[in-house]
Amino acid sequence: MPRARLADVATRAGVSTATASLVLRDRPGPSAGAREAVRLAAETLGYRPDRTASVLASHRSRLVGVLLDVSSTFHAELVDQLDAEATRHGYDLVLSTVTSARGERRAVETLVDFRCEGLALLGPTMPESQLRALARLCPVAAVGRPAGDGFDGVLAADRPGMAAAVDHLVGLGHEAIAYVDGPRGPIATARRRGYREAMRRHGLGAAVDVRAGGDHEASGMGAGQDLLGKPRTRRPSAVVTFNDRCAVGVLNAALRHGVDVPGDLSLVGYDDSPLARLATVDLTSVSQDPAALATATMDALAARLDGAAAGSRSAAGETVVVAPALIVRGSTACPA
Repeated sequence: MPRARLADVATRAGVSTATASLVLRDRPGPSAGAREAVRLAAETLGYRPDRTASVLASHRSRLVGVLLDVSSTFHAELVDQLDAEATRHGYDLVLSTVTSARGERRAVETLVDFRCEGLALLGPTMPESQLRALARLCPVAAVGRPAGDGFDGVLAADRPGMAAAVDHLVGLGHEAIAYVDGPRGPIATARRRGYREAMRRHGLGAAVDVRAGGDHEASGMGAGQDLLGKPRTRRPSAVVTFNDRCAVGVLNAALRHGVDVPGDLSLVGYDDSPLARLATVDLTSVSQDPAALATATMDALAARLDGAAAGSRSAAGETVVVAPALIVRGSTACPA
């Protein structure tokens, strides 16, 4: 069946195409009777607006491209919040994923090819020079990065967030606190620094223990095997990880070694993902407040897009920092 056109809706409703267009765009002018007739005709014919034609007519796609890691549960939760915020601003989202076989460059090129007006990049690891180059094409908000020349940054305060995790463990009486690091990138760097600074602030500089890790369960499992495979007297009494998925890997290693969490080992993750909230995991974790991050990201993009449309776009980037919060659950306790 051929796709219904605006002219078909107008003919069925007995109005002009101009009137039908005004009704379907919810613009003033047509009478109540005309509005009812047009909407009934559109519903009966299954009419859907032609986005391509609208783009050509208005020179705006009203699309925001989102770069995300397909394996990240936190990114999935953040996208859900971004969608609600995009709708509030009158935009739709186009998603492009980073996978093991598809890097950031290709994923971003897809978004540009879709004529996205702005880009929300979740946890990008690309150099700042590439972010600046993208910002010359369209407005960019980098989530997890500070602002740079021409692009905005939206981030949770990772160093204070990690410090809150260490403070919590020290408050419980732990001193031998190890940290399982994340992948290379600015987010991992900030969290690692937050751990080191908090340990030194508590006079535990000599106990600093940073282990190579990553952002997946397998990397946490490997680090956990190394940490918990040692004699009991040389094991840490607590472990903080780069994210929740890594923490679940450490938890798996603890189970394999017969190490009770939290009886023998306290464990803290990061992101407060849905995984952490499962009763079987019950993980103490640092929340980045995805709702606040999404609001700040879309507000920044909408301000730039509206400013560009009005000819008043600012070149300077701005950074919005969202305060994290430690969510205490059942994976942490006083040392045995």
